[in-house]
Amino acid sequence: MTAQIIQDIRPSVCPLDCPDTCSLSVTVEGDRIIEVKGSRTNPYTNGAICSKVARSYPEMIHGDDRLRHPLRRTGMRGERKFERISWEDALEIVHEGFSAAIEKYGPQSVLPFNYSGPHGQLAGGSMDRRFFHKMGASLLSRAPLCGAVKGAAYASLYGTSPGMPVEQALDSDLIVIWGNNVTVSNLHFTKVIQSARAKGAKVVVVDPKRIKIAEQCDLLLRLQPGTDVVLALALAAELERRGRLDISFIEQFTVGFDEFMAEARRYSTDDVVTICKLSAQEFEALVQMFVGAKNIATSIGNGIERGRSGGSGLRAAMALQALTGNHGRRGAGVISKQGLAAPKTTDKLQRPDLVPDGTRTINIVDVPELLLDKSYDPRLAAIMIYNHNPVSTHPNQRQMVEALRREDLFIAGCDIVMTDSMLFADVILPAVSHFEHDDLYGAYGQHYVQRGVPAIPCVGDGLPNTEIFRRLAARFGYDDPIFKESDAELMDAAMDGDDPRMQGFKPSQIPLDRALEMTAQDGGELIMCDTVMPTTPSGKIELFSSDLEQRFGYGVPRFEVVEQTRPYVLITPSSTKRTNATFGGCEESRGLEVLELHPDDATANGIKSGDVVTISNDLGAVALEAFVSDAVRPGVFYSPKGPWFRSSPTGMTTNALIPSDIRSDIERGACYNETFVDISVGEVQ
Repeated sequence: MTAQIIQDIRPSVCPLDCPDTCSLSVTVEGDRIIEVKGSRTNPYTNGAICSKVARSYPEMIHGDDRLRHPLRRTGMRGERKFERISWEDALEIVHEGFSAAIEKYGPQSVLPFNYSGPHGQLAGGSMDRRFFHKMGASLLSRAPLCGAVKGAAYASLYGTSPGMPVEQALDSDLIVIWGNNVTVSNLHFTKVIQSARAKGAKVVVVDPKRIKIAEQCDLLLRLQPGTDVVLALALAAELERRGRLDISFIEQFTVGFDEFMAEARRYSTDDVVTICKLSAQEFEALVQMFVGAKNIATSIGNGIERGRSGGSGLRAAMALQALTGNHGRRGAGVISKQGLAAPKTTDKLQRPDLVPDGTRTINIVDVPELLLDKSYDPRLAAIMIYNHNPVSTHPNQRQMVEALRREDLFIAGCDIVMTDSMLFADVILPAVSHFEHDDLYGAYGQHYVQRGVPAIPCVGDGLPNTEIFRRLAARFGYDDPIFKESDAELMDAAMDGDDPRMQGFKPSQIPLDRALEMTAQDGGELIMCDTVMPTTPSGKIELFSSDLEQRFGYGVPRFEVVEQTRPYVLITPSSTKRTNATFGGCEESRGLEVLELHPDDATANGIKSGDVVTISNDLGAVALEAFVSDAVRPGVFYSPKGPWFRSSPTGMTTNALIPSDIRSDIERGACYNETFVDISVGEVQ
């Protein structure tokens, strides 16, 4: 008699670096995940999830790349040569490696090298931060890799007040989608756009590529990458010339108008044509849409920040909402940073009070250069790579690989799967996925808080991040009770359970069948300049930022030209197959990655769709498969970010071509879109 196969459906939450943070429904058979679907627990995500999560998560959790046991390196760095060891031995190796660095150079020679693989409050940054803070390790400024520029741009205008919830765009008559590939990395906004259009709303898409959502737009502006600030400032100046700025709103709710407009008035239609490479007719159509709209919602993506003038572009695009009075009511605002409504108590969770005075902070983009710098004092001698795949995500990949090959550098690794970065570790600690541990989830693109529990037991000998760092703390002799707190206690430290927005629930006890909607303090909807006010130093929207002027010299947005040293610009936005580099080892990402190029550029170089081509510059060469399409601008190449080494016969990915020495105007962020390349047919010899 055949045994009956029992399947169970269990709740979960997607933790990936994506604004939507979907609620999930997971089909489990025994200890295996069979299927991942969306659930309706979160009313915003409402049962829909992206195809990459549905397709690739079961393979990632149970596939051949899964790390099931602690490992010790037995071959050269970068080779897949490891032997299985016990947890006791693995923790001892980490202790010895970190202790040797501390004895020789001091505790700041140790660096946690992590980013935002999981976005859960616990897995993303809790016990690990306490551990490294207690040690006195160097601090890491993580966001300049992605997010810091947008965050600083938003904060310069609005402080820490949450932006407009996506759903309110249903009441907009003009929706501007600026640098945001909605269907790939903000999926649930799509339905809102469709519903708003059915009510008569117009849609503008500003993007170097004709992204899929542009099929539903009324105006597509395929501007030259990195010139967003020119378009936004020219639009502000043109609206002023036509008497279409909201002077009453400006006087009541903003400061810095004169300084901002003095810069904006330097730009005109001619500059939009020559710099942004848009036509005068396209610009006039944009002006007319702003003039005719009563409620404008602007959705700003991270794409803008990936250029030298990225911070300025973001600030100028968002400032248009204040200049035109598009705040203070439903359907008018900046769709961004809604997650700031959650009552997070991050200091209580991560304990920065443990950090010794004078501890240095390192920009994450600088890490490979500093690893190679023998004069850097104290020298970096030990790192721990976790929640991060730097080889596949950082600019200047060759420099990163060179840094990780440093034989006198101790590298502890911790991940769910064997990534390209784990191949360089001396010891690997197997972590588990969000399907295997408890966690608490806010979001940065919607305003709900959710809790997740394990759907399956830990795979193999894998452990949650929190338990890994509890064990490390114990091995290092950190016996304070804060290093013994349970996951439930950590959840309760992550958010203020007494805040009315938590609706009477302790964070660790949020029902699994509910997503808590975060509101204004009075329980009302989140509406900037109505139920929530800017928390800037002035208490108003700051069109001139004293903080950014003091720190970076950019009190107002301005455009700076980057010399184009090669004939083509390469942009590497979000992928339909991966979230950053997550899922890069799965079946769908195997084989050559695609390079989209305009028919004019294909003809000029004798290229047709399906050809293997090589793009190159002084930093390296990468083989890709050509796809000829007029979706991209002439002179601009597109290839999705996050592929792994196995996708290219040259042993490098497009990140190898991205310079690390060009930085954004504010926060010194990575400038992925300031990448200039040549192209040739065939693989490089």
